[in-house]
Amino acid sequence: MEKRESNKDNVILFPGLEKRLLEKGLGYLKEHKYRDAIQYLEQALEHDPENSDVFVGLALANYEAGNAQQAKEIVAKMLRGGLGDYIQVIDMYLMILVQLNEYNEIVTTIEALLEEREIPAEKHEHFITMLEFAKRMLNGETEMEPFDSFEEEPEEEELNLFDYRNPSDQVMAAAGLAKVNIRPFIKKVREYIASEEGHPFLKTMLLNILKEQEYAEEIPVHKFSWTASFRPDQLPELKEYIETSGVIQLLSDEIESDDPVLFENVQRLIERYFFLVYPFELPLGKAASWAATCHYIANEYYGFEDPLESFAEIYESEVEETEQVLDFIRKLEEISYPII
Repeated sequence: MEKRESNKDNVILFPGLEKRLLEKGLGYLKEHKYRDAIQYLEQALEHDPENSDVFVGLALANYEAGNAQQAKEIVAKMLRGGLGDYIQVIDMYLMILVQLNEYNEIVTTIEALLEEREIPAEKHEHFITMLEFAKRMLNGETEMEPFDSFEEEPEEEELNLFDYRNPSDQVMAAAGLAKVNIRPFIKKVREYIASEEGHPFLKTMLLNILKEQEYAEEIPVHKFSWTASFRPDQLPELKEYIETSGVIQLLSDEIESDDPVLFENVQRLIERYFFLVYPFELPLGKAASWAATCHYIANEYYGFEDPLESFAEIYESEVEETEQVLDFIRKLEEISYPII
């Protein structure tokens, strides 16, 4: 009780404290120090409980830290309180629900929006696509129907993947392609995957659709500064691709028994990074360097400042190589896929 009264005194003694806490929290969020970001943003929320910027920052920090359920509760509170731009908040809420596989809630939410005529015209198609996607998932339509014959190629249909700038629109566009014969769109899909412009996240999604539909022709893939050709039907599953690298096994041997929560968080980091890199082999460094770097970054998220060299020593990796991997991962984090 006394601590809470002390916080109130701080507001009187230090006007603008909530603004400084918000700036500090958003700064840590930008630096990917999610534990520190959450700490400062929660304090900011105590002093300014109706600031939508604080809520958004807190939701994103929790989401990135792997606390998707907590992020959902924060955004739900924004909706109940009428905080922030309503449609933007709904969009963020729906994308979190996708991550949590809560398709019933997606259907209920969008159908209520349609009934209340709350959706702007320019967003109508986006929400309808998401609604159809959620209904298909609820109906168990997660497996592709077999394609018996493709002797006759269907007529090329119109599609421009470069038009999708909003991340949620990109996810929904890919989800739509996953449920149809992708061959009518193959020219546009190939152009996107081979281009220097396309987002690596969407390229991975498209490659997985081609793999599921057993597309057997080589396709050029450009990601970051690398270009190579792959046959989608011969690509490994993402889970197998990650396991084959050996990075998770090294981390498991080192930390899983002592700190299972930390190990789970490091796994999430690796899955995020490898999703962006897929299907290329580790672009630089050995598995030990990646394990050391990912352990270091996870440790950093928790607010600790142990030097990178100490993790290189744990995993017996070369310091210079580990530093190169860290530089590369920092670049991956700059373009890592957001939820809004």
